[in-house]
Amino acid sequence: MSRIVAVVLSCVLMAACGPRQLEPDAAFDCERCADWNEPIEPFRIHGNTWYVGTSGLSSILVDTGDGLVLIDAALPQSAVQIEANVRALGFDPLDIRYILLSHAHFDHAGGINALQRYTRANVVVSEDSATVLRTGKLQEDDPQFAHGPGKTTFPAAKVDGVLPDGETLNVGEVTFTAVYTPGHTAGATTWTWESCALGECQDVVYAASLAAVSAPGYSFAASGAAAQLTDSAARIAELDCDILLSPHPFFFGMHDKLERRDDGNPFINSLACTFFAEQALGWLEQRLASER
Repeated sequence: MSRIVAVVLSCVLMAACGPRQLEPDAAFDCERCADWNEPIEPFRIHGNTWYVGTSGLSSILVDTGDGLVLIDAALPQSAVQIEANVRALGFDPLDIRYILLSHAHFDHAGGINALQRYTRANVVVSEDSATVLRTGKLQEDDPQFAHGPGKTTFPAAKVDGVLPDGETLNVGEVTFTAVYTPGHTAGATTWTWESCALGECQDVVYAASLAAVSAPGYSFAASGAAAQLTDSAARIAELDCDILLSPHPFFFGMHDKLERRDDGNPFINSLACTFFAEQALGWLEQRLASER
């Protein structure tokens, strides 16, 4: 009898006797959070690459043939939608082996904590992103730091690995390459991989944000972030790029493309990364003009 009691107590204490449940963190409140978190039906982008995010915040799922990889996790309150979207596509969220991150801001890293606890996936990020993710707090050199904790903090998460610039992560049949593209944040990382379907392979680029946005009083010129953004835009423009994705669907015209799917795959555009970089440099020039 004592052995049975011990087993029951062990199950209660370890929560191991029933299926794992997603336990989302408290919702983050911001001016645009409700709009960003509007649900959207998940869909295939190409081959092994799927969109499982919300209407306004990207989360990308890649089927490697040996487990799943998730890139970005949107807001804390987005974790429930991401998990449901993965299931809607016929995948098991518990098969997510790795979670990667474009940059450690609340609207892209906020859902990582809950999804990591639920899936037990390994979180792999850049060196500077690791510092922020482990604390859930921006560093003083972040352009948005001066917004204050109430507008920038998010649930901290365990970092399992740091991938240096240009290094690769091999999962199943897929090789992910980390391309450091700082400026929007110090740890911003663009991720690249190959997606194949029916013998046709495309180079996918998940480009970290190049937007020159900040809290009041920050200078992109004086801080050196403008030079970083310029260099980062050049790096993205030079990548092998057939499909461009980014943390905010607006930047790759997702909603417009979804309306044109009957005409072929609208996400395939070998000039998309060049256009993305040129647009970012145009916005940066406007920002620098306002600083002058």
